[in-house]
Amino acid sequence: MRPRALRGTAAAVTAAVALFATACSSDGDGGGGGDTAAGAGSTPSAGAGAAAFPVKVADCAGRETTVEQAPKRIVTSNAAGLEMLLQLGVGDRIIGTGFPPGKGGLPAALADQGAKVPVLGTTVIPKEKLLGSGADLYVDTFGPMPAMGAAGAGATEEEMKAVGIQHVVLLSTACATGPKAVKGPRTDLTGVEEDIRRLGAVTGTAARAEELVGAMEKQITDVKNATSGVPEERRPGYFLFDFDAGTKQPMAVCAKQVANAVITLAGARNVFADCDADFRPVSWEDVVAKNPDWIQLAVRNRGSEEATRKAFDEAEAFLKGFPATQGLKAVQEGRFLRIGSEVTTIAGTRTADTVRRIAATVHPTLVQNGR
Repeated sequence: MRPRALRGTAAAVTAAVALFATACSSDGDGGGGGDTAAGAGSTPSAGAGAAAFPVKVADCAGRETTVEQAPKRIVTSNAAGLEMLLQLGVGDRIIGTGFPPGKGGLPAALADQGAKVPVLGTTVIPKEKLLGSGADLYVDTFGPMPAMGAAGAGATEEEMKAVGIQHVVLLSTACATGPKAVKGPRTDLTGVEEDIRRLGAVTGTAARAEELVGAMEKQITDVKNATSGVPEERRPGYFLFDFDAGTKQPMAVCAKQVANAVITLAGARNVFADCDADFRPVSWEDVVAKNPDWIQLAVRNRGSEEATRKAFDEAEAFLKGFPATQGLKAVQEGRFLRIGSEVTTIAGTRTADTVRRIAATVHPTLVQNGR
């Protein structure tokens, strides 16, 4: 999930820090993460020499970076970028990561390799460590994180260039807001797929990237075909409850967030799709007014199946015990989905899996095999 700068009290800043951990730790679905239909196994990166270079990529402001050759020493800002690189088969080139995945946070086929990647920062990588890492490429999921103060500012473009680090951001998350943001709501995963293709081009694994994207598109097409006969007015209302963002004030996923596309493609209606942002603090009164049919208990992986299950239990217990939410339709009928935040709100091949899991839950007669 993308970090956001929250205004207000120190408690808001504390909540923002929790959001960064939620966004960048791991899958958090309580089951150790399922392999995608795209194939979670890595392919050798030896074929990178056959790729087409130079490759030009742009950042959120439209500034272009030209990558002349396949990078050999890659650092990634968090577990989401790490997983995408492992899926592309370049794990042997990753020399460090920030926000490392918790135990069970990566698909089983990637877990051993992911565990061997050096951790340069348990949250944001300190600027000095990044600049001194010897990396030639930095894959950045979010860009600057202003809500984390000086620690979230990171190295500047000039500082990275001075030590030979080229900087590539995941546009689907880093550019959800701002002057170059996509206009209108996100209703498909085109941005996520383009991030995968972009990383494939930059790392010389374009063919593997197309395999991953092709498998995602097949899953999504299957779900869309299965739910195409459900009219808009009959699509169930859906609320993603970001438990790790805190319970005093709920944080809504809005129209420009990846999760809005995930929910839409699954044949549901994001009850906060009328919010023209990626995330926005709302009130419990707002949630009650929306009265969703389904609620996703979105928590991060806690490092073990037992601990993650406990977090899901706590999120559900809160909604059942909190006076403002006790009467919600979803709470009364026990319509909860236990799906981690990361595979819903951050770019990755498993967002397509999440589409199917949600669809199989809210449309069980139309879509099967949600996991």
